[in-house]
Amino acid sequence: MTSKIRKLLLPFAWLYGGVVNIRNWMYDRNIYKQYKFDIPVICVGNITVGGTGKTPHIEYLIELLSPHYKVGVLSRGYKRKSKGFCVVEVNTTAEEVGDEPLQIKRKYPHALVYVDKDRKSAIEKIMDNKAENRPDLILLDDGYQHRRVRPSLSILLVDSNRPIHEDIFLPAGNLRESFKGRHRASIVIVTKCKRDMSPIEFRICETNLDLFPFQKLYYSTFDYGDLKPVFQDIETETMPISCLNSKHILLVTGIAMPKPFKDFLTSNSVKVDSIEFPDHHHFDKEDIKSIENHFAKMDVDADNKIIITTEKDATRLRTIDNINENVKRNLYYVPIQVVFLKNKDKESFNKKIFKHVRNYQTNG
Repeated sequence: MTSKIRKLLLPFAWLYGGVVNIRNWMYDRNIYKQYKFDIPVICVGNITVGGTGKTPHIEYLIELLSPHYKVGVLSRGYKRKSKGFCVVEVNTTAEEVGDEPLQIKRKYPHALVYVDKDRKSAIEKIMDNKAENRPDLILLDDGYQHRRVRPSLSILLVDSNRPIHEDIFLPAGNLRESFKGRHRASIVIVTKCKRDMSPIEFRICETNLDLFPFQKLYYSTFDYGDLKPVFQDIETETMPISCLNSKHILLVTGIAMPKPFKDFLTSNSVKVDSIEFPDHHHFDKEDIKSIENHFAKMDVDADNKIIITTEKDATRLRTIDNINENVKRNLYYVPIQVVFLKNKDKESFNKKIFKHVRNYQTNG
């Protein structure tokens, strides 16, 4: 966004910020009622629009907690075409429940996944089930601004590439709420960090965030896994990420912040062309035709070119009919996994999560 456009949008940002600040003030003073539940509710969210890595961090928590607890995940189901409360099953579609909840359900079939815009109402419905059909805890996906539900623990994600202390309100900036909203979190994770962050960069980040002593600060990044075929019914197999060294890549994304992923691929391949769509984009026939044409025009041997997308986009692309066989055979996604920059941070974070769940259940 250019500085000229940003200036033109500033009055709208001030108006939006004023409304959000008043709303939060009302909740902070119990004028608007918040609701707590007799079950651990761990919120994972941000105070900026999109792209901080919520889904990979939710998946990290599922993998951490599932061996010991029955885990529930509650999401809004952004851009789904259905309404109200829905239980996500492996055979539902992204249009029905949203791409991220469906990705989570298919990746972790044992998890109980739900979508509803009204999180309070959804948790009440979940708790109305018989004990054997209820989760032991709920992961609240992207619920940081849903103040009606008072989480038992809040985890705030901050993109290391977009410092929130310098940002301003929507639509001139990226803030959903004021910078001071960070203080509601018990845990703050700076995401998408460089692996070689220096001690001075850690100190600058800590100074800029200016957290309270009770708030724990961690740093995470992503590990990229081996390439997996989007269409598993085609006779293609998983390929090591190292195979990209000899490939010309067509990158297809419909995510909020594709740059870190594109940078990774660029540093590990011959060349990267990219087609970028808006976040949570529902691909149509024209989009697929554009991808097919671009791939066909890439002037390299067939064995030396490939189409790469994200795991979230793969969930939506699988629903498209009439993708030609050549594109299907060459279409892969790269799974990502959260890793903490410091081993002691991983141990500390895991212990804090388990301690919270145990204590909340005991006190309940």
